[in-house]
Amino acid sequence: MVAMGKSGLGAQRRERLKALREAALHRPVLARHLSDGFNGRWSRRQWAQASLVATLGMLVAAIVPGFSPTQPAHAPTPHLSMALPLPSLPLAGVHGQAGDSWQVVRVERGQTLASLFKQFDLSPATLHEVLQQPGAREALTRLRPGSELAFDLPVGQDGKGGQLRGLRFDRDETHRVELSFDGDRIRQKVIERPTETRTVVISGKVGRSLFHSARKLGLSAGAINTLTDDIFKYDIDFNDDVAASDRFSVVVEQTWREGELIKTGPVLAATFTTGKKLHTGFRFVRNGKAEYFTGDGRPLKKSFIRMPIPYARLTSGFGARHHPVLGRMRMHKGVDYAARVGTPIMAAGDARVVSAGWMGGYGNAVVLDHGRGYTTLYGHMSRIGKIKRGQRIAQGTVIGYVGTTGMSTGPHLHYEFRVNGVHRNPLSITMPPAEPLSGPTLAQFRQQTAVALMRIQKVENIIYADAGAPPKPVATATDSRKDPRKG
Repeated sequence: MVAMGKSGLGAQRRERLKALREAALHRPVLARHLSDGFNGRWSRRQWAQASLVATLGMLVAAIVPGFSPTQPAHAPTPHLSMALPLPSLPLAGVHGQAGDSWQVVRVERGQTLASLFKQFDLSPATLHEVLQQPGAREALTRLRPGSELAFDLPVGQDGKGGQLRGLRFDRDETHRVELSFDGDRIRQKVIERPTETRTVVISGKVGRSLFHSARKLGLSAGAINTLTDDIFKYDIDFNDDVAASDRFSVVVEQTWREGELIKTGPVLAATFTTGKKLHTGFRFVRNGKAEYFTGDGRPLKKSFIRMPIPYARLTSGFGARHHPVLGRMRMHKGVDYAARVGTPIMAAGDARVVSAGWMGGYGNAVVLDHGRGYTTLYGHMSRIGKIKRGQRIAQGTVIGYVGTTGMSTGPHLHYEFRVNGVHRNPLSITMPPAEPLSGPTLAQFRQQTAVALMRIQKVENIIYADAGAPPKPVATATDSRKDPRKG
């Protein structure tokens, strides 16, 4: 039985080994080797192939996150809490006293004092009381965008529905008014706010945009328009003649209050360098009127502008022509500019209005006297501007609007230019030069402009001293290179 038992065990072991061998033969990598006869030891070739399979398995596990072993979860970061005492409320806030809740408002375009009172749910009766205070109506009924007002309202009202306890506003540049409401009484306190006026030189390069560069330096939009439209309009084409490397310098007066720039005065002097050419302009008051002159006292503004209507098309020149209405040859004593009805018409030069009204075939027309024997006529207007006979007007003033009144076949401006009563062709005549400064006036002008020019030269010598490096735009005071806001 023992022999048979051992024989039975041996048969079972042989069956088990056979089953394991058959299973191993079905494995994709080792089947071929075992089928060749596995003797208990792998050959060198078998070891190399097994190593390759193991290496590929590790690469797949590293690249594909799903095959990587499960990473341990991060331990939660401990959060610490620390109790801090809150600052105590001021007594004004606890008891609801005046001055604890000032609501500061900067006026936007279109806003009025009435709309602000409505915004804070304040009664019209309170508004009426405020406007009755001395100087309040003049300051508060002409609010400009950017003006600042402050309302003192109770805590807990969220700025609405409470009793107005105080109001602050600026009466002018140097005085602030504070109104305090105590029952039926209103107390007024005027606080003086001193200002400082500084003459500064702002200098820089045109860069990609004259307007952008000048505004970045702090020059106001009005001062930039003065440069382009009043001072250098006749000598520089700002669309085609200006390069990024060209530079400008401007002398202006700035008014500062408590470290804030509140106003920039008119341009006192300016230089503009285009290429190697220097253009200059200086402000000077002649006969009570501010004008701009070159360094030698010649006015920068021309006596007349060639076209009294912008962007118009010339449809009929000066001379004999076949009249479109009368149907016969007739002398055309002016030139015609076609434009849409309502296009503004400007005065060609400084003048006195001789007449403004209906003139027969000219329809609605205006005649201007420019002095020294020069007169101009503007006809066929749809309507006349806000001018009247005998009025003095400046060059560029709108005197009327394009129309087709009188003997006209379509909307256009009929423009005549006369010298001592004789009609001349406005397109070809040599315009008279503007009257230069002379005598004591010229001496005064030179004395005044020498100081401004010296300031500009001093600043430019500092800024543009290194010709090899592109200068950086800076704004500097005349006596130092510090920002005016820093004193």
